[in-house]
Amino acid sequence: MEVFEGKSSFKGVAIGKIAEMKKAETVVRRTHVDDVDAEIARYHKAKEQAQAEIGELHDKAMKEVGEAQAEIFEVHAMFLDDFDDSVENIIREQNVNAEYAVATTGDNTAAMLAAMDDNPYMQARQTDVKDVADRVIRDMSEGGGEANTFTENVILVADDLAPSETVQLDKDKVLAFVTRQGSTNSHTAILARTMSIPALCQTPVTKDVDGKMGIVDGMEGKLIVDPDEATLEKYTKAAEAEAEKKRLLKELKGKETVTKSGRKIKLYANIGGIGDLNFVLENDAAGVGLFRSEFLYLQSNDYPTEEEQFKAYRTVAEMMAGKEVVVRTLDIGADKQVDYFKLDKEDNPALGFRAIRICLTREEVFKTQLRALYRASAYGNIDIMFPMITSVWEVEKAKAICEEVKDELTAQHIPFKDVPIGIMIETPAAVMIADELAELVDFFSIGTNDLTQYTLAIDRQNQHLERFFNAHHPAVLREIQMTIEAGHRHNTWVGICGELGADPELTEQFVKWGIDELSMSPSSILPVRQIIRNMD
Repeated sequence: MEVFEGKSSFKGVAIGKIAEMKKAETVVRRTHVDDVDAEIARYHKAKEQAQAEIGELHDKAMKEVGEAQAEIFEVHAMFLDDFDDSVENIIREQNVNAEYAVATTGDNTAAMLAAMDDNPYMQARQTDVKDVADRVIRDMSEGGGEANTFTENVILVADDLAPSETVQLDKDKVLAFVTRQGSTNSHTAILARTMSIPALCQTPVTKDVDGKMGIVDGMEGKLIVDPDEATLEKYTKAAEAEAEKKRLLKELKGKETVTKSGRKIKLYANIGGIGDLNFVLENDAAGVGLFRSEFLYLQSNDYPTEEEQFKAYRTVAEMMAGKEVVVRTLDIGADKQVDYFKLDKEDNPALGFRAIRICLTREEVFKTQLRALYRASAYGNIDIMFPMITSVWEVEKAKAICEEVKDELTAQHIPFKDVPIGIMIETPAAVMIADELAELVDFFSIGTNDLTQYTLAIDRQNQHLERFFNAHHPAVLREIQMTIEAGHRHNTWVGICGELGADPELTEQFVKWGIDELSMSPSSILPVRQIIRNMD
C-alpha cells in the first residue's frame, strides 16, 4: 500500500481503479523550408481547423458544465489569434517549418505568462497556451490524439488537465481527479466542485499506478494505492455513509430553510453565467445571491453591448421565475484583467483601480450595464449590487447614475422596475461606516474573501501566504457581526456571498447573529439547509 499526499480541491471519498491520463505525444523537430508562403498557408489551414475545434469544445462545455466554465475556450480562441504575428515572423526569418514556429511561440508565450507575478490569473493560463499550441501542431501533423475513453468508473490521474481534455472526458465514468500539478483554483479543481466529486492537486503520484486499485480521500488530501483489506473496508463504509448522506439531502429539496424555532433564512446561489442556472435549480436555491456580471466582459473581445447584456440578464430573470436575482455590477481589476479596458499596470492591483472605481470613472461603460439591468428588471426580480464600496459618496454617486438611467428609459418609454439597490461589504472601511451606508441602500452582502484579504493585509492570490490566510480570524468574524447589527439597525437586510457563506462550522453562528441570507456554490445549498433545519 502506498499513500501520496496532496492538496484537496474538493472533499469526499472515491474508490475505484486508477487510470493514468493518456496524452498524445507531440514531438516537434526543426526542419528547413524553402517555400515560406506555402508553410504559412499550412499554418493558417491548421489554425482554422483548431478554431473550429475550440468552438465545438465551447458549445459542449456550455451544455455540460455551464457558461462560467465554457468561457475558458474564449480565452483559447484569443490566444490562437495572438499567435499569427510570431508564427509568421519565425517562419519567414528562420525558414523553418510551421510546427516548430508554433511550438516556439507557445513556449515563449507560456514563459511570458509565468513571469507575471502580479497577475495570478494570467499565470494560471500557461497550460492553456500550451494546449492551444499542441492542438495546432496536431492538426498540421494530422495526428490528433484520441479522447480518453473508459469502460468502467475510474480515478483519473494526470500531470495536469487542460480544459479541452476535461470537456472531452466521459464525466459519468470519472470518480475523482488527481493531478501532480495545478492548484485549488485550477480549471480541474473548479470542474470537480461543479461535478461534486473529490479532487486532489499537487500530488506526487508515481507513474506506475495505472490500473491499480485506488482510494481518494478528499478530506485529508490523500491518494491511497493498492489499499490493504482493512483500509479498503474503512473507506468503503465512509463512501457508503457519504452516499446515504447525499440521498437524505435530496429529500430536503422543496422544503423550507427554517430553524426549529421558526427563523427563516434565504439560501441563494452564486453563479458566473446563464449556464450555471441548471445547478441553481437542481439544488433548489431560493434565488441567486451573486451573479458575477464580470464574466460577460471577461469572455468578450470588446465591451459587451447593452443588447448583449440585456439578453443575458433577462434570461436569468426569466429562468428564475420571479425568484430574487442579485447582480453584482462590473467587478474587474486586481486578479481579473480585461485587455480592452487598457488598464495601466499597477504595483499592487488588489489596492488599485478596480470594481466601483472603474465604474465611477468610466461612466458610459457603467451606464450601459445599468441600462441593460433596468431593462431586464421588467422580466423578473432583479436587484443591483455595487462592489468594493469604501465611502458614502461612492454609493451616492452610483445611485445618482442609476437615476439618470431611469430618467432616460422613462423618456424612451422603455419599461423597467424600481429595483432594490445593495452594496458589497468587503473592506474594513465599509464595516466601520456601515450605519451610514445602511441608510442609503436596501441590503448588504458581505464578501468574506476580500474582507479577509483587506483585514489581514494578505494577498489571497499568493500561494505562499496560505498558512496566514485565516477567514475564521476573530477580527473578520467581529466585522461580520458588526455589519449584521448595523444593517438591522436601519432595516437593511444582510447576507454573505463569500466562501464563509457555505462554511458549516460558522452557519449556526451566523444564524444566531441574525444573518438574513447566505449565498454559496449551488452544491452547498442542501447541506447548509440541513444544518439550519436542525438548529433550535
